[in-house]
Amino acid sequence: MIKKQLFINGEWVEAKKHTPLLSPYTGEVIANVPDATMEEVEFAIEAAYQARNTMAEMPIHQRATILEKLANLLENRAEEAAILISKESAKPLKDAKGEIARTVQTYKFSAEEAKRINGETIPMDAAPGGEGRLAYTVNMPLGVIGAITPFNFPMNLVAHKVGPAIAAGNTVVLKPASQTPLSAYFLAELMQEAGLPPGGLNVITGSGSVVGGKLVTDNRVKKISFTGSPEVGIGIRNKANLKPVTLELGSNAAVIIDKDVNIEKIIPRCVTGAFSSQGQVCISLQRIYVHKDCYDTFVEKFVTATKNLKVGDPLNLQTDVSALIHRKEVDRALSWIEEAKQKGAKIAIGGTSEGSILHPTVLLEVEKSAKVSCQEVFAPIVLINKVESVEEAIDLVNDSRYGLQAGIYTENIHTAMYASKKLYVGGVLVNDIPTFRVDHMPYGGVKESGIGREGVKYAMKDMTELKLVIFNNN
Repeated sequence: MIKKQLFINGEWVEAKKHTPLLSPYTGEVIANVPDATMEEVEFAIEAAYQARNTMAEMPIHQRATILEKLANLLENRAEEAAILISKESAKPLKDAKGEIARTVQTYKFSAEEAKRINGETIPMDAAPGGEGRLAYTVNMPLGVIGAITPFNFPMNLVAHKVGPAIAAGNTVVLKPASQTPLSAYFLAELMQEAGLPPGGLNVITGSGSVVGGKLVTDNRVKKISFTGSPEVGIGIRNKANLKPVTLELGSNAAVIIDKDVNIEKIIPRCVTGAFSSQGQVCISLQRIYVHKDCYDTFVEKFVTATKNLKVGDPLNLQTDVSALIHRKEVDRALSWIEEAKQKGAKIAIGGTSEGSILHPTVLLEVEKSAKVSCQEVFAPIVLINKVESVEEAIDLVNDSRYGLQAGIYTENIHTAMYASKKLYVGGVLVNDIPTFRVDHMPYGGVKESGIGREGVKYAMKDMTELKLVIFNNN
């Protein structure tokens, strides 16, 4: 049995308490994981706080080299890392391999962006009284970054916080999701091997109220970067006072299918968007609004493609859909499907479970007030509704508490431009699903989908402070 330790100040520290970590797929115990006490969280924060000057004063080329080494180490151990993700999260192995490839890129982007931290000169004599003065800005690291991450991308979403933080000269206290701590401890091993100074990264596992609560309220922690549910994110913002926060929260992402689109071509992409990682993706395709002229064809082909998905063991490379993260999530999802049925929805396929696996489910004619439509379903469930026009579809997409990303498939450039203007979301994907992200693009949402942007360059901006320097040469 694997027994993990806390990673604090560059050392593996025996925890006072441990809890068993269960496989979402088999239910078997796969490790015993530290359940940190308040004293241990305090130790981690202090270690990061004491190391902040070391990281801030480290030459940029050294930070970049550490991140480059980290990327290379992870790439060399990609198979091992992917299996680890599959075991602790039940993510299908082929999806886990894709996540590792992206994680390597995220750390490479971080190494590159470390070398691009720069300020600007300010023409002081553009204003009367500014003559004879030289001014410039510099970007200063904030200090200790508190990173709180979810289970669904346990390597790459951690990288989106740790990579930019280290690149910008900060230290990190990382609290990974309780179900996926092994990936974070694996990162700590690699970061240690890459040469990060003690205290640069500290990994603490335990309850959100103990670890997360302390990170949010402790004055030594200068910023919180959180990915998770809107309810928890709103609570963090309310408790953080003036501490800056980046919140990547939920969504019920939608795509619009205009008439005259090549349906055959886009079906595989839409099915992937709806069901990859069991739909446990913030930008998972949850709502599809199809023009009436092609609705029947789209539904028929989408259902046929869904039937061909392979369900089963996440460690089987042929598996497309495996277990949800907890059995209770299956029960919740089934209750949401039943509620939609009570409101008139029809099940085209799925709607059943097998152990912790919810079979891919397609719902038709779903009332917009149903939970599977207006809340974040975070399960392999997608609705397909008929619309009279793109305008109607845009109104339906915008009629949501969320606004992370949305997509539209259309052959009309004017329709594409109109939609890109009218869709109230953080990102509009033209001729693609909303379930698209590469790791250097600005990523984030509006409304209850969050505050701030990730994507290495954009995250680094929020992990530094702007300082103005003025020389009076008069």
